[in-house]
Amino acid sequence: MLKYIIPLILFLVMAVFLAMGLNLNPRDIPSPLINKPAPVFSLPILGQADKTLSNTDLSGKVWMLNVWASWCASCRVEHPVFNQLAQKRVVTLIGLNYKDEPESARQWLAQLGNPYNVSIMDQQGRTGIDYGVYGVPETFVIDKKGIVRYKHTGPVSAKDVQTILLPLIVQLKGEV
Repeated sequence: MLKYIIPLILFLVMAVFLAMGLNLNPRDIPSPLINKPAPVFSLPILGQADKTLSNTDLSGKVWMLNVWASWCASCRVEHPVFNQLAQKRVVTLIGLNYKDEPESARQWLAQLGNPYNVSIMDQQGRTGIDYGVYGVPETFVIDKKGIVRYKHTGPVSAKDVQTILLPLIVQLKGEV
């Protein structure tokens, strides 16, 4: 009798852990950067390789960093959402073109529209690593003091913009 009970108990324990794991949202990947200074960067501007943008250029502004690539299918899904957000002109939107060819990135933006105030190139992926990027797309909201306040993993939806991003941006812009 005991030889049947022990395997049954082990099976039930494993089933409980499996059920708990299946209920987790894979997009809820915690970021160690939340409420910490954004990583320092100075990267070439897409299409203007002789010019650079650094995070210090954004001091005093609430800004969003959207990590994207022309080879990313999910980036194509969220891109119309960023085009709509850009029309509202409520936040400085910086694109971080991740591990991509500059010409492919320029063609992609020319074809789909360019929502970014500036798009910078991270061809080696070093800045992405500094930001803890797991994959593209990922989006960060950074406050006026350069502190990361929010990270969104995966494509941003119109609902995310309305319920999460815009309220946070308005709150951060109101802070002194």
